[in-house]
Amino acid sequence: MTRASTRKPGEATGDDQAAVPRRLLEHATKLFAKKGFDRTSVQEIVEAAGVTKGAMYHYFGSKDDLLYEIYARVLREQTRQLESVASSGAPLRERLAAAASDVVVSSIDNLDDNTIFLQSMHQLSPDKRKAVRAERRKYHERFRGLIEEGQASGEFRTDKPADVIVDFFFGSVHHLGSWYRRSGSLTARQIGDHYADLLLDALRPPG
Repeated sequence: MTRASTRKPGEATGDDQAAVPRRLLEHATKLFAKKGFDRTSVQEIVEAAGVTKGAMYHYFGSKDDLLYEIYARVLREQTRQLESVASSGAPLRERLAAAASDVVVSSIDNLDDNTIFLQSMHQLSPDKRKAVRAERRKYHERFRGLIEEGQASGEFRTDKPADVIVDFFFGSVHHLGSWYRRSGSLTARQIGDHYADLLLDALRPPG
């Protein structure tokens, strides 16, 4: 015997409610990529997503909040992946290689989101910019901790500061959007593994 639904007519289910912010983010990303953040109106976003302004403001207080969340959701997933890899019992080189490859793959998987955010971050409110930088700094510090662990054990070179190595690596990751094409001959994972190999080669002690 099936149980009768207790949902009232017109009442959104949990899945329906979760779909609304996803649609808003999806269409905001497309519009920001096509027209630019500053030239995209809230009205255009809600029309594309098929929701009302009231529905949008239920989840996002402003267009700023949409831009912030486009990047924040990617960074949250990257942080989760990094923490899982970094805290595993695998050898250090394997952990760092996996972390380096994973961040390249996730950056490529979310290339439009990352590119839009990097191009438009300066248009966020000061509080939002500060929040993003703080979260990104925490991520970089966790990544840097793997390098420092190897430097302390003698497995990695110590003549280059860990901060410089991290900035160099992520500088190349942030520029993926300027050259990567999905029609290219390499998969995201192959590129990620190449980046990881280059990083580990650069960390090998001289001599």
